[in-house]
Amino acid sequence: MRTSRSRRTTISAAEARRIALAAQGLDRGRPASPNDARHFRRALHAIGVLQLDFVNVLIPAHFLILWSRLGGYNRRRLERFLYDSREFTEQWAHEASIVRTSDWPLLEHRRQAWEPWRRNPLATLDDPEAYLRDILEQVRDQGAVTANDLPAAQSPARKKPGDWHRPVQRWALEHHFGRGLLGVRRRLGNFQRVYDLPERLIDDVHRVRSVSTHDARRELLRQSATSLGVATLQDLADYYRMSSRDASPRVAELVEEGALQPVRVEGWKDQAYLADTARFPRKIEGASLLSPFDPMVWCRPRAARLFDFEYRIEIYVPEAQRRWGYYVLPFLLGDRIVARVDLKADRKAGALLVNALHHEAGTDQKKTEAALADELGALAEWLGLESTRHWR
Repeated sequence: MRTSRSRRTTISAAEARRIALAAQGLDRGRPASPNDARHFRRALHAIGVLQLDFVNVLIPAHFLILWSRLGGYNRRRLERFLYDSREFTEQWAHEASIVRTSDWPLLEHRRQAWEPWRRNPLATLDDPEAYLRDILEQVRDQGAVTANDLPAAQSPARKKPGDWHRPVQRWALEHHFGRGLLGVRRRLGNFQRVYDLPERLIDDVHRVRSVSTHDARRELLRQSATSLGVATLQDLADYYRMSSRDASPRVAELVEEGALQPVRVEGWKDQAYLADTARFPRKIEGASLLSPFDPMVWCRPRAARLFDFEYRIEIYVPEAQRRWGYYVLPFLLGDRIVARVDLKADRKAGALLVNALHHEAGTDQKKTEAALADELGALAEWLGLESTRHWR
């Protein structure tokens, strides 16, 4: 495997795909025993940001992201590792995400700038600051809490049709979480957060470290580059939800220090940057179903550039207007996305339902379906489902 030290100035579209897949840890075969902490750590460090999503049509999306890289791991072991190892923590990063605890100081400027939703019902309380102080005192004195453990607070705010009606207790906890005054100790079986003080969750070496906004943005962009391999300015900025305006001067600094190298990718209109950590695999083996929130495809313009793959989540699209299906996963075979498949776990019937399969143009359909059958069988087994049922 060649490295980027050869100082390339032009990269082919196929090389860009392979570089990107290698950066995301999708160039290796799945380990035979994927439950070792080393496997979890390697996969999590490769992606850097594990976006959380609890839509449970199949399995919450972030668990599928790890399955794409590791295969049939033990979910409980992963959860224990995420919340007990002190190596990772929940934060607002790309969206609500799992990140390294070493990223805590890099996201401090984001916590300082965090603002609650403008229709936050906390503002309607007689004394919201007193209520918020009381919650912190309760956690400090009594330990970790959920929203159910908090005293009630009646808000006179009128509910409007279509509003997402969270209780005031949840708004208060998420307010403290957004500001960094509370962290997440664990998730309950119903995915509810259990909140605790950061000093009980984050080692002091990370929690008290101070990093300027300038340096934090540059380091986050460096991490973006490592996880992307080759990327445009917009790709780099999007990874940690930074504006291109804020990212541009920091990217220039990374170019100056040699962490990024400007390159041209054949077929890309925008300037690309190659990370100094990038690897150049000659070939990508294997197959993977990808979560809709996998970093390989979460940035739709990047997915279109890399794979000529136009992707849209259609969960919120009326059924009659859907083109692909309700919960559609891209299917990666080698270094190409060759199909998309609409899946649902029917737990009552013990079946993985394959509602639709759509082949991408110019692909070998027989080869795709053979590889997909193996992948669906492995997925069904991991989900504890006894069979796979097709739309035919």
